[in-house]
Amino acid sequence: MIDLPPWDNSFYAVASFLFGICVGSFLNVVIYRVPRGLSVNKPKRSFCPTCEKEIPISRNIPLFTWLSQLGKCHECKSSIPSRYFWVELLTGLLWVACWYYFASPIEAIFFMMLGAIALVIIAVDMELMLIPRAFTLTAAAIALLGGALLPERFGLFTWHEGLLYAAFGLAIGWTVLWLVVLLGKLLFGKREFKLEEETKWSLLEPTTDDEEMCFVIDDEVIPWSDIFFRNTDKLVIDGLISLNIDGKNRPAENLEIHLEHIIVDGERVNIEDLVSLDGKTTSAVIPREAMGMGDVDLLAVLGCIFGAPALLVIVFTACICGILIAALGKLGFGKMIPFGPCLIAGGVFWLLYGQEAWNWYISIFT
Repeated sequence: MIDLPPWDNSFYAVASFLFGICVGSFLNVVIYRVPRGLSVNKPKRSFCPTCEKEIPISRNIPLFTWLSQLGKCHECKSSIPSRYFWVELLTGLLWVACWYYFASPIEAIFFMMLGAIALVIIAVDMELMLIPRAFTLTAAAIALLGGALLPERFGLFTWHEGLLYAAFGLAIGWTVLWLVVLLGKLLFGKREFKLEEETKWSLLEPTTDDEEMCFVIDDEVIPWSDIFFRNTDKLVIDGLISLNIDGKNRPAENLEIHLEHIIVDGERVNIEDLVSLDGKTTSAVIPREAMGMGDVDLLAVLGCIFGAPALLVIVFTACICGILIAALGKLGFGKMIPFGPCLIAGGVFWLLYGQEAWNWYISIFT
């Protein structure tokens, strides 16, 4: 029988880093494939997104491969985003931090898994402005399991108490932010274009798999994902002057553009059957959201991990983080920012300093 060193031995720091960068390499596959509807298992080998040639094991070594190839594909010499390197490195460092911070191996592994999912969510939300539900569902399952295995984290004693506490935090987190989204939809759910002159508009087709369809009006390019969040959303061109379908002019009084189809004077046409769609208008109304449902799911997961009382501090910290990002990025009012990373930053703040911050806040009133 092999005698393993105690948990505080630096052997585990090295092992955590090496395992972490290998997991980070897999996370890069997840980040690229899952939001694009691709399987993480087929093809089994990693491939270059540009030339689509498979990458052999000898050229798929975490950290080293990206550095040795100067961030370029060995075959086609196209650039490989630096995100691949940073995700691997940050995963390794995150796992070492979990080993260092948590005295319990089970708790450390619990947060290693959640931290890996958090990195995936941050990368996808920053790149595509969305949080696939597959990520939050996986994190929620791990969080519920952690509630049952680690009830002492909440000051509880039995597994069913911990599970119920985590489930209650999940429900409260989802409900609170869903109500915020609903209220935001009622108050700010439409953006109106009132134009003084006849203005051209069109649908802009994507040119690569990484791009999405866009609506262009008055030289402003609006991505499809910024317009359509649910099946009931529709873009209404109510000041229609002219309409061209597949390059041919068609008289029409009313046009509605939906996620996958258009309705022209009551007639439905699938967007995938169109070659082009454009025209002129003096007004249009597009739907918009304060945040997506992915953020709602993410806050529910954070409530499940840390408990319902942590949500106030997490949301407050996330809002401060969002304001700082908007200010540093010089983003104007109404410009969307990925809120998922801000919520995760709020969760990290609670983990490190939240209880002290909460106690200080309560002490003001007591």
